[in-house]
Amino acid sequence: MLSLSMIARNEEAQIGRCLASVAGFCDELLVLDTGSTDNTKSIASEAGARVETIEWPGDFAPARNRALELVQGDWVLVLDADEFLLSDAKAPLQALMAQPDVLVINLLRFEAGAAQSPYSSVSRLFKRHPALNWNRAYHASIDDSVEKLLQTEPQWRVVDCPEPALVHSGYQLENLVAGHKAERLRQAMEAELAAHPGDPYACAKLGGLEIESGAIERGIALLQQGLAHCSEGQSSERYELQLHLGIAYSQSDLPRAEQHYRAALNEPLNPRLSIGARLNLGALMLRQNKLEEAASHTEAATRQAPEVALGWYNLGLIRRKANNIAGALEAYETALELAPNNPEIHQNLGAAQLLGGNFETARQSFLTAIGLLLSQGRQEEARELAAKAGELVKLDAA
Repeated sequence: MLSLSMIARNEEAQIGRCLASVAGFCDELLVLDTGSTDNTKSIASEAGARVETIEWPGDFAPARNRALELVQGDWVLVLDADEFLLSDAKAPLQALMAQPDVLVINLLRFEAGAAQSPYSSVSRLFKRHPALNWNRAYHASIDDSVEKLLQTEPQWRVVDCPEPALVHSGYQLENLVAGHKAERLRQAMEAELAAHPGDPYACAKLGGLEIESGAIERGIALLQQGLAHCSEGQSSERYELQLHLGIAYSQSDLPRAEQHYRAALNEPLNPRLSIGARLNLGALMLRQNKLEEAASHTEAATRQAPEVALGWYNLGLIRRKANNIAGALEAYETALELAPNNPEIHQNLGAAQLLGGNFETARQSFLTAIGLLLSQGRQEEARELAAKAGELVKLDAA
């Protein structure tokens, strides 16, 4: 028996899609509501979930532990309302759950819209074992309890599902600085570091946030501190620390940035998990006009994760600089199939079409890019593009 365990609050816009994605896959659906004032509870009930309520305990770990207490399944799948399960993952997951010595299945999660880390690995599918529970601030995890259990019951295995299993449309580190999540994360990770100085996970999250916020010096210090405390088995943390160090140095010290990106790629991770470092290294090679290596890394990224639009977009930039206009057009078109509302892709497609002598299609691409910028509230960028493109084609032509 497989149970879905979920905590939710005011998720009426997303919870229906999430629950529909596990219909027929999970035998039990449990939604623990922490104080919704919208239609979250009624939508969940109509989808077949048992809805329980709890006062928000102030952190995610105790809420998740309460939800875990309420389910009955031999296996537990934990989702948030802004996630959904991919259909193609169900058969591989069922095969892994059928293996009697598997304790935890790590799920490959696609971070929709994330540029630096399009994929993450989350331990969200596991046997219901009395020793497993959630802890850690902000980003609650069962990993500490799993590690402790394996010391006394080493017969269990932790395995990875090789195919993408989840899509996440909510949290992305790149967007944290724009909202209240940034301050919540900062406070939680500062508290974690006060309690556990040098903790690689907290250093990676807080260091990455500092880099995004422009506090480069402190960000680098935190990331280096985290690296110094990384143990042999912490490949995910080491990768993230190296990735953000690469980002930190990418504007001031290109050789050092390259060194950190290459170190990140040396970590033994699923290639999709290291796609950010691969793309960043390719972009760094492009900036240095090392087009052959730039293309090599970026083409590898498109093979490893063909569903990531940024890979195809970057490949278009590289091919255009190499005067491979046909190849650039092909790459941009593929990127647009994945991200049709990205104005930068339309703009660069227009530039490539112009170089290929197709003025009318270039005009349409520029107009589409300008319209998208306006619709996204980026008026100044729209004006600048209109002025530049207007010097090349007649934007107001009939």
